[in-house]
Amino acid sequence: MNGLTESNLKSLKKIYAGKVRDLYEIDARRMLMIATDRLSAFDVILAEPIPEKGKILTAISNFWFEQLKDVVPNHLTGDRAEDLVSAEDLPQVEGRAVVAKRLQPVPVEAIVRGYLAGSGWKEYQQSGTVCGIELPAGLQEASKLAQPIFTPSTKAAVGDHDENISFAQMVDKVGRELAEKVRDTAIRLYQTAAEFAAKRGIIIADTKFEFGLDQDGTLVLMDEALTPDSSRFWPADSYREGCNPPSFDKQFVRDWLESTGWNKNPPAPELPDEVAVRTAQKYREALERLTR
Repeated sequence: MNGLTESNLKSLKKIYAGKVRDLYEIDARRMLMIATDRLSAFDVILAEPIPEKGKILTAISNFWFEQLKDVVPNHLTGDRAEDLVSAEDLPQVEGRAVVAKRLQPVPVEAIVRGYLAGSGWKEYQQSGTVCGIELPAGLQEASKLAQPIFTPSTKAAVGDHDENISFAQMVDKVGRELAEKVRDTAIRLYQTAAEFAAKRGIIIADTKFEFGLDQDGTLVLMDEALTPDSSRFWPADSYREGCNPPSFDKQFVRDWLESTGWNKNPPAPELPDEVAVRTAQKYREALERLTR
């Protein structure tokens, strides 16, 4: 399959390669962020790209940054990435890169769950809890929770697995004031986005946010926002409590990987072309539904 699996700009210095995004230095205040077509599942980067995925993710994130700017500031500077690279680098940048503020990352992933799904459902079946938070008895798979819950995790290095942590552990890690601000902001972002998406026939079952602090100590939303990579999107018209709904996100790839018996350690199984194409179609459908 065709796709950008690794960027290699000549006009800027690469400073970091994440699971999906590559970062380049512009100056002391700004960096260029490229969303590649890499896909990470179970914290393992697949060898095969998802066609146009980076462009779709960038479009969805930029859409949400605009929608949510009154809830929390975001990392976009307003500069055009295309204006800051050489002509030979443009094909790697167009439609998939943004210019972002350089921030001090909060070293925790801010996960908000509004429905019982995925690893949360597995834990609930065993203990009646999700990330240690007690939930009412009698819930089913895909049940809507009475209130969204905040379940932070560590932000692992590439190749390592993120680990769920308690809110108390997050307080120990970043301090109570910042932990409470991240939690409250993440829940408010989720509720605002979920209400918007519901009007377009999409249920946001859960999502992950990342935050940073600017030089004034202001909390800033960064990296990506409410994409199929960082969220579980369900079509409202086929949602039924008690079963795992079809999704617009990388759950399609996760399900295929699970079916192979893979032990979730690298390398991942080779992704068939039809699974990559179908995944790209699901991502694009999410974009079209949200922005129509």
